[in-house]
Formats: sequence, structure tokens, C-alpha cells
Amino acid sequence: MAELANPATVAPASRRDATLQHSPAKASPDALPPLASVAVEGWHALAKRAIEPNGYYLPGWTLAIDASARGRTTVSALGAWSDTAESGAAHLIGLMPAVSLWRAYKIPLPALVSADPYGTLCTPLLDREMPDQAARTLMGQARDAGAHALILRDVALDGAVMKTFTRVLEQSGMRPRLLQSHVRACLDANRGADDLLRDALGAKKLKELRRQRHRLAEHGEVSFEVARTPGDAARALETFLILEAGGWKAQRGTALLQDDGDAAFIRRAVPALAENRQCEIVTLRAGPNPVAAAIVLRHLTHAFYFKLGVDERFAKFSPGVQLTLDLTRHLCADPAIAVVDSMAAADHPMINPIWRGRLAIGDVLIPLRRNDPTVALIHAAMTLRQRIREPARRAVHLIRKLKEKRT
Repeated sequence: MAELANPATVAPASRRDATLQHSPAKASPDALPPLASVAVEGWHALAKRAIEPNGYYLPGWTLAIDASARGRTTVSALGAWSDTAESGAAHLIGLMPAVSLWRAYKIPLPALVSADPYGTLCTPLLDREMPDQAARTLMGQARDAGAHALILRDVALDGAVMKTFTRVLEQSGMRPRLLQSHVRACLDANRGADDLLRDALGAKKLKELRRQRHRLAEHGEVSFEVARTPGDAARALETFLILEAGGWKAQRGTALLQDDGDAAFIRRAVPALAENRQCEIVTLRAGPNPVAAAIVLRHLTHAFYFKLGVDERFAKFSPGVQLTLDLTRHLCADPAIAVVDSMAAADHPMINPIWRGRLAIGDVLIPLRRNDPTVALIHAAMTLRQRIREPARRAVHLIRKLKEKRT
């Protein structure tokens, strides 16, 4: 089972943005190169050497977002380069797509924030051969851009990257500050799927799911398909997009097809990642009818369960759960995959009972100077924002659930 993070190790708590150009109180991404200018070959090489996987900061994914995704385009790059390589040329050893604190949270203070990659994981890429140098260089570049702090959003609190930043900070007499945290489901893919599912769900629940699957088979033979090549993945993606746009995500306005920029991003990203075996589209069918589909990213030893779409007409057969059971068997049988991140919210009612591993995820403030009063101000502003937003967020979820029950 994936280790549970120990939050006690973290202290509690542009050229594209015209408003930044005129405010000395904000760190300016104008001082940083645009993400689109990062050499793709060097980025790919860094991804292969990364100390911690993150499928959402792979070049095929992030550049597609940067080009067209709604509210997520034209971000900047914090990059770290080695002094020299054996060939005499420096190479990329660290990368963090970044935006200003103003753009991320509308807080006019000098900090840089990891850019939103359309998924709840923003772990920077650090070279496993020189992680401390990479982290230290990223921090130095942020200081040079006028930042007093970095905010790492949605990072694994017990991951190698957070351990690296913590170690580098300690060497300078500083420590990270935890802004918020939660745990979410993950799959320990090193275990056998049958044993894992039996332990997680129990014999009675599995029997009920088999009964639902037999009922689903009355609409046609049930099959599980995996699209891996760029062409197959692009075709399977269209099936996924239709399913997602026909479900509850469309009612909330979050289906990818509902925005031209989002649709363009995913249609560019999926085949680009599939070209490097970093993306699969999985589909569950009953005869010719697709009843559920999902996008799965892959990076090194990890897979990431990005999005799920289902045909609501088959809801009584639990198509999303059925697909997840098949996906569990598929990934547990793959020796290259050790951990699968559900990417789900805490206490997710579908995935939590199936995948019993837990990952601690949080937002962390990285100070860039010792005893900096501006860092305390940034921390206070972020803490206040969290306290104000949390009750509102809970109220929105409650109202949404009540509306869905009525529907």
C-alpha cells in the first residue's frame, strides 16, 4: 500500500497578465520564459529522469493545456539547468510551470504558484540524479523574478519532491508551511487484483456487482477495451467525450466538449501522450454500446485516473464501477505500474471503497528568504482565503447534492 504522508514534517500553517506589469508588489512571470519556449527534447529527457512521477507535467499534456485550455493558457516556466554535462552542454534538471499568486488566487502579493494542469497534481519535475540542485535552482530563479515564496499546489506530501524541498530549506534554516491537505484514494498495483478487490469489497458486494454485470450483458456481450496507439486513442477519445457530455458533468458545465478550448486541448494531448505510451483510453461496452470510458495517464511507475464518463441510461448496472474493476485488473497485471492515483476528491463515494490505498495531497508554501515578513503575510493571506472559502465550498456541494437527488 502506498505510504501515508506525515504532515507533521511540514509546518502548518505576464507578458500574459497585464496587471502584473504595473504592480511591484507582485512577482512577475514576465521575468520568466514562457512555458511554450522550453525545449521539448530536454523536457522529455527530464521526465524520464524525474525523481517523482507526474503525468500532468509531461510535455504532451502541459503544452496542449498551455495552447488552448480554458483559463489555463500561456503560463511561465521555472526551469533549472545543470552547470554542464559531459558533452559540455547544460541540460534541464528541474521544471515547474508557474503563474503569479494574483492569477492563481487574486492575491496581490509576490509569490509564484504551480500552474493548474487540469488535474489535481502539480508536482514539479526534478532530476533524480541532482534533485537538491534542481530545487535550489528553481527557488533561486523564483527569487530573481521577484517572488518571496513558491506555492506548490496539490503535491504528494510524502513524495520525493517534497522531501527534497524540505531538505534544501533546512540547509538554509527554513522550512515549508502546509496550507491545506487531504487524503485521496490510490491503488497499490503491486498486489494481485482479485485479492485486492476481495479484501476491499468483500464477497457480498462482489457478488452484487457480478449480478449487475450479468444484467448488463443482456444488452450485449460485455467487453473491456484499451486504446494505446495515437490513432486508436484519438478514436476512443471521441467516445469518451460523448459519454462525458451526456452525464452529470455536462449539467455542472465541466464536460470537456462544452468549451472549444478544452476540447482542443484534450484532442491534442491524448494522441501526443499515446505516441510515447503515456496515455490510454479504456472503454466498457455492452455489445456495440459504450457504457463507460476513462482517460488514464502514465508516467514512469505511476498511472493517473484522469476522467470517467458513463452512459446514464445504464446507471442501474453501475457502469463506472464496472469499468473501474476492469481497470484495476488491467493495471495490476502491468508490471510497469506500481501505484495508480485516483485523482479523486477526498472521501469519493465510488473509488474509495475499491482502492483502499491513500495518498496525502496538499498545498505547501516554500519560503525563499529567511525571516522574511512578506512570507508571513503571504501565509496569512492564503490561510484567510482558505477559511473563507471552505464553508462556501461545503455549502455549494450540499446544494448540488440536494439538486441531484431531486433530479
